[in-house]
Amino acid sequence: MKFTQLGEFEELVLLTIGALQDNAYGVSIKNEIQDKTERKVSIGALHSALNRLEKKGFVNSHVGGAKAERGGRRKRFYTITLIGQQALLKNYQLRTDLIKLIPNISIDR
Repeated sequence: MKFTQLGEFEELVLLTIGALQDNAYGVSIKNEIQDKTERKVSIGALHSALNRLEKKGFVNSHVGGAKAERGGRRKRFYTITLIGQQALLKNYQLRTDLIKLIPNISIDR
């Protein structure tokens, strides 16, 4: 299988989905990324990234039940697939290998 590279934003979205677990839906993902990165995330950019990730097979989605407080609208929830987990681990390994090549930098805290 050919590896599909993750962009930085896609990686953030995947990591956030993993962190949120059963509560990973559009607005919660957006808010968590904004809280952790202190950068503005448009819902349109997020949905584009989620669509790309789903097309690549890195996430699956399902629609939850309708809620009265949402005017009967349903949330789309996301989960990371095994392929998505492998992509995250591959990115992590690549970053770790590259940072170890930088002289005089310590990754131990």
